[in-house]
Amino acid sequence: MLANYLIGLREGLEAALVVSILVAYLVRIERRDLLPALWTGVAVATGTSLAFGALLTWGPSRLTFEAQEAIGGTLSIVAVGLITWMIFWMGKMARHLKADLHHKLDDAIAAGRVAVITMALLAVGREGLETALFLWAGAQATGRTTAPLLGAALGLLTAIGIGWLMYRGAIRIDLRRFFAWTGVFLVVVAAGVLAYGVHDLQEAGLLPGAGALAFDVSSTIPPTSWYGVLLKGIFNFSPATTWLEAIVWTAYLVPTMILFVRMAWAGPPAARKATATPVAAPASTALGARAS
Repeated sequence: MLANYLIGLREGLEAALVVSILVAYLVRIERRDLLPALWTGVAVATGTSLAFGALLTWGPSRLTFEAQEAIGGTLSIVAVGLITWMIFWMGKMARHLKADLHHKLDDAIAAGRVAVITMALLAVGREGLETALFLWAGAQATGRTTAPLLGAALGLLTAIGIGWLMYRGAIRIDLRRFFAWTGVFLVVVAAGVLAYGVHDLQEAGLLPGAGALAFDVSSTIPPTSWYGVLLKGIFNFSPATTWLEAIVWTAYLVPTMILFVRMAWAGPPAARKATATPVAAPASTALGARAS
């Protein structure tokens, strides 16, 4: 639940930032008449993401066990690929996000309302689909209960609240530091999801080594114990891990973490200071500090 809460918070705040930047820009250039079109695009993107999540959850329910495991394992690996790309993309594009969105919105305004709807749909929908897929993969790995979904929902609601407070200029957050630390967390979670995806493919018979365990500490860390559940929920830790899962987990986590830490904490100090979010309202200023 905690892991999905943090994933929902991180991904939800990204989407909230995109929406806030777009809304603030339309307000600043006195094109409030286009706000309904913008919100229409946001609503369609949100509905599409929810439908995608529902399809992932209930779509394969009538398939055989092997087919479900094959689909689940494949989608988990795809989710890890997308979330890894997103983490590094945000790290590189964060300072230019506001300008990039403004340019795209300028082009959409010139093209008409439908273009504004489409632009908002694509900008928010990308975040929504990635979030739905990664949350689904995380929920599959941590157990098929309502707790992961509840955690994700609370995280998203928290992100919406923070986004609104930032838009109103009520709070300031060092977004670069926030995304850097949550990025470290997501890399660890993604490594666990990747290992679980490999486990699914092993159970489906598509990968070998399902019975070759690297270690089995089930007697020390029972999966049903509170600390076993906690480790599973946060780090996707499996007390009985196969050699292939352990190799894949290590091969992903070590180089990815090194590259991300070098990118997140590198760069001139002046640039890092420039990314601190000022307090002043409106949100066009507060949110833009991260992207300018």
